[in-house]
Amino acid sequence: MATAEALILPAESADWVLPSRRKIGVISLIVTETALFTIFAVAYLFYIGKSLTGPYPPEVLEPPILATICLLSSSATIMLAERAFRNGANGSFKLWWLITMILAVVFLVWTVLEWRRLIYQHNLTIGTNLFGTSFYSLLGLHATHVVAGLILLSLVFWLSLRGLVTRSHAEHIEMISWYWHFVDAVWVVVFTVVYIIGR
Repeated sequence: MATAEALILPAESADWVLPSRRKIGVISLIVTETALFTIFAVAYLFYIGKSLTGPYPPEVLEPPILATICLLSSSATIMLAERAFRNGANGSFKLWWLITMILAVVFLVWTVLEWRRLIYQHNLTIGTNLFGTSFYSLLGLHATHVVAGLILLSLVFWLSLRGLVTRSHAEHIEMISWYWHFVDAVWVVVFTVVYIIGR
């Protein structure tokens, strides 16, 4: 027979609180977006070599080494910005946050230039062949996520310049950082699929 003592919860369970809604929301977003990117990446791999007409990936694709370095470096700079924010170093926070934004812009400029080259020099559009359709769909999906991240980064930077970002916003900064790390991690997969396996 159960005693009253057996029904008493351990002391440590009394300290348990619900997890942050923001963290649960961002984790759910990342899981959902991971599934979406997986579908697009698998579709790209499935259609490799099935285009009946050119151009074909080996003829037109050049691995974006500099752009990749910039985007992956932005994961380090946003970590430094987040650390500076937690330590109350507002000047350093703004500097590292701005560098992260600049690296994102460089990556997007490279994307625009690559697409311009493919369209005008090689006549590769989304409707040219299966390669064009899957290429622009996958890279376009990633680019839209970079743009969304850049909008968030820019908003935080603008608010921080006005003195409206305070210690109470630490979790907001952390969640934007999580999202940005996700965008960078997805690029590693996209780069591998398109510029290594797909060539």
